Amino acid sequence: MLTNSDFVELIGSRHHLHRYPEVSGEEVGTAAYVAAELAKLQPDHLVTNVGGHGVAAVWDMAEPGPTVMFRSELDALPINEVSDAEHRSTVPGEAHLCGHDGHTTILLGLARLVVRRPSLRGRVVLMFQPAEEDGSGAAAVLADPRFGGFKPDWSFALHNMPGIPLGQVVTAPGPANCASEGLRVVFQGKTSHASMPENGVSPALAIVSLIPAALAAGKGGDVGPGFRLVSVCHASMGEPAFGITPGEGEVWLTLRTLFDSDMGTLRAEVMDLAAGLAVEHGLQVTFTHHDRFAACANHPEAAQTISRAVDDLGIARSAAGLPMRASEDFGIFGQHSMSAMFLLGAGEASASLHNPDYDFPDALIPKGVAIFDRIRQDLLG
Repeated sequence: MLTNSDFVELIGSRHHLHRYPEVSGEEVGTAAYVAAELAKLQPDHLVTNVGGHGVAAVWDMAEPGPTVMFRSELDALPINEVSDAEHRSTVPGEAHLCGHDGHTTILLGLARLVVRRPSLRGRVVLMFQPAEEDGSGAAAVLADPRFGGFKPDWSFALHNMPGIPLGQVVTAPGPANCASEGLRVVFQGKTSHASMPENGVSPALAIVSLIPAALAAGKGGDVGPGFRLVSVCHASMGEPAFGITPGEGEVWLTLRTLFDSDMGTLRAEVMDLAAGLAVEHGLQVTFTHHDRFAACANHPEAAQTISRAVDDLGIARSAAGLPMRASEDFGIFGQHSMSAMFLLGAGEASASLHNPDYDFPDALIPKGVAIFDRIRQDLLG
């Protein structure tokens, strides 16, 4: 287990990461700091620039056995932090408001225990993944040819979660997080003078018709089989001027489904709605796709391994709140290994994730380390 000295040093690491956040795809300094901390522990393999700025530390044990991967995220969010904490972000417009600084620190703590008490068999991989927030990082890691050299049989992750009592675990087998995708719809017409709108082709009616139709296609409700949700995240058209009738406009929609297999159907339905409105109003329409997240499902055996570790440690757990509407760039690992993740309560009074005043609770560091280490011991001895 971690010592008091470990805890103090890990809090220092967490606060350092929090002060110097980097958004998806830009985690150069964060990755360098993590790699330097891991190098002190002399893993058998330290692999950098995995799938972008990812870092992987690998320990090979004495006897053959499975490869067990524990994953955290490196990236922060493009949001300005509102805080008077000494360790608040020093980068305007960027901050660790999702707790990835805490998740990364937990893996740095786990690394210390892997070195102090090596497992009997198999291999331990600590994967510090880039670009989780935009859904591109996990796929990039899997596509990196070097990942095949330490491809896991088991994959585990955690996410802190406000609204759950501090330190309580939420996990269950089966669906855990929804698939999601950002759909940008751009209507192109013809600009005109505002006094002669008949000389132009405005996207206004197409936009105001698309929004309620798209919302009706994904009404939300309880997360279960057939769940679909469409959220309107942004809409704009023309210039902010009273003398111009706009000739271009766009709508940004986020689509969510419980299962990957339902996403294609929802996507096609919404795109058909937009295409039909474009024809009706004499417009051109183009689509781009962004922030694609695969659905995340917990493998029964991996979920059972988490539950057993939590129970052995005497930590309270439940399955309340699963599956979640929110997405998580971990599900794709489950297509290649037995994977599962759990939620670790950040406190019922905590600010919500992605809020400007959110800050990861340092008290979760030893608990997260202990759970991951117990999983390691269970699977590798």
